[in-house]
Amino acid sequence: MPSLLDALKQHSLVVADTGDLDAIKRYRPQDATTNPSLLLKAFDLPGYQELIAETLDAVKAEGGDRQQQVEHAADRLAVAKGAEIARHVPGRVSTEVAARLSFDTRASIAKAHELIGLYARHGVGPERVLIKLASTWEGIRAAEVLEREGINCNLTLLFSDAQAQACFDAGVFLVSPFVGRVTDWYKQATGRDYSPDEDPGVNFVRGVCARASRGGYDTVVMGASFRTTGQVLALAGCPRLTISPALLEELAAGDGEVERRVVMEDASDLRSSPLSEAAFRWGHNQDAMANDKLAEGIRRFDEDQRTLEARIDRRLG
Repeated sequence: MPSLLDALKQHSLVVADTGDLDAIKRYRPQDATTNPSLLLKAFDLPGYQELIAETLDAVKAEGGDRQQQVEHAADRLAVAKGAEIARHVPGRVSTEVAARLSFDTRASIAKAHELIGLYARHGVGPERVLIKLASTWEGIRAAEVLEREGINCNLTLLFSDAQAQACFDAGVFLVSPFVGRVTDWYKQATGRDYSPDEDPGVNFVRGVCARASRGGYDTVVMGASFRTTGQVLALAGCPRLTISPALLEELAAGDGEVERRVVMEDASDLRSSPLSEAAFRWGHNQDAMANDKLAEGIRRFDEDQRTLEARIDRRLG
């Protein structure tokens, strides 16, 4: 009998929500990711010290303003780690634009170009990279420009129907609606625990899949931010699922059949008119959970970025 992980792979492409090469080699995901949180963990692992030292030495040799050195070193480390991961996955590596740029379209585009250029220096083409942007109005507009240039994007921190629709309208390559953080908010608000089929996060992602299917949009939906294997299995059939090593291990240790729970039906092309900025902001504003979690997510991503840059600053010194 197949493991639950192997059975799940019959319905959804599995993405590793980690930059841990050991986990990537063990679970053989299609895609993987790198972000400031994962880079912070790498700072304490013996296996990454040579990569970190080489990257920081190269940045110091280039000279320049100290803060620019620090920010550039963070990008260089993310790309160096991403390039290493790319050698072990058949698909793509998601790499983040710093959260501090979430409300600056022009700066987000420039940073994406810089990241793609750094990947090119490692021999990794843009077809192997997803630029990860927050699903703000400004982030979505940046993704729209980048997609037209042939640079594919992963729109993250997605919590509302308005965010999903604006991403579909912009033609972004992939969206990452969150499961666990949605459920966390509702559990705190109601004091309830939820079964997988009642789970607000699961049902939100199912709704995003249905919206994509009904409209015939090409955007890939990737469920993210899982807390339990029950949530993961309740979304079997969602085109992609990004799963942490701990949950991948649980799924690999279990066995049994996995039932498809999300069906992406043939597109009926029932598209609504593209959302205006005003309609986007109003629609998102009407969802208290989405407002709270988007703002919190950007702050948390930025905190990780600042902590990473502080570690880099100390090492450069």
